[in-house]
Amino acid sequence: MEWSAALPTFLVTLREGVEAALVVGIVLACLSKAQARDLNPWVYAGVGGGAIASAGIGALFVSGLQAVARSRSTYAPVLKPLLEAGFCLVAIAMLSWMLIWMTQQAKSLKGEIETAVKAAVKPEREDRERPKIWHSAGWGVFTLVFIAVLREGFETVVFITAQFEQGLAPVLGAIFGLLGAVAIGFLLFEWGVKIDLRRFFQIMGILLLAIVSGLVISALKNINAAAAVLSSLDPQYAQICASGAASCLLGPQVWDTTAFLPDDRFPGVVFKALFGYRSHLYLAQAIAYVLFLATAGTLYFQSLSNKTS
Repeated sequence: MEWSAALPTFLVTLREGVEAALVVGIVLACLSKAQARDLNPWVYAGVGGGAIASAGIGALFVSGLQAVARSRSTYAPVLKPLLEAGFCLVAIAMLSWMLIWMTQQAKSLKGEIETAVKAAVKPEREDRERPKIWHSAGWGVFTLVFIAVLREGFETVVFITAQFEQGLAPVLGAIFGLLGAVAIGFLLFEWGVKIDLRRFFQIMGILLLAIVSGLVISALKNINAAAAVLSSLDPQYAQICASGAASCLLGPQVWDTTAFLPDDRFPGVVFKALFGYRSHLYLAQAIAYVLFLATAGTLYFQSLSNKTS
């Protein structure tokens, strides 16, 4: 098993999991303040429901890819890399949006959650209505937590699916990342340990930028593979690939560092997992990588400078 493939999903899941843990911790603190701790089981049910729903979505995605891989259709070899490229693009869009949006909204997150919890609990109602109100409040709290966990879980699931060909390692990385997020949540809300969350999210954000930039290279690689297979399967698409070119759609090769830094052995495999390094890189991939990293990086650092912690 290639353990380096677990590093990106570990980091992504750790960051997403800590965000979900913050939401859960704030909700529990609000319920305690409102003397509504009997609603805590609804919070835990929301966490469990969101996690199960995320796992179910992931299973559906992986089953779809496996079904395409087993298909005997003429164009199945084309559809599989196209689907993988699609998952890469969705993961790029979702993780980039999450990174920039969450950084901008972090300051108001606690207030928004407190408002939502207060609206669900409504403690000013008469005690005689309490059973009916508490049932309704429970569903409100459950929905709030379920959506928060499902949102973070769905982003992680899409990322893992984009790493489908790397086997079980990404799944194990996600499990350890989730365990790490749970541990941080307990340190913060149960044991009162002081953690510099601002610094944590800044460092994780920079690493996530590099990881997502690597997905850009993977997406283009899959699109190129689909075009190459299509041109060989059907004569009417033979002109898709440039004649005599090193690649079908990606242009000339920028470098070949296989001799001294291959991306399938240490340390190249770690650089590949964390920073998108490839021992074979083509012009279109290099341009897309730099453009994405420059654009997303600029937006991210602008979001950091425009907010106060």
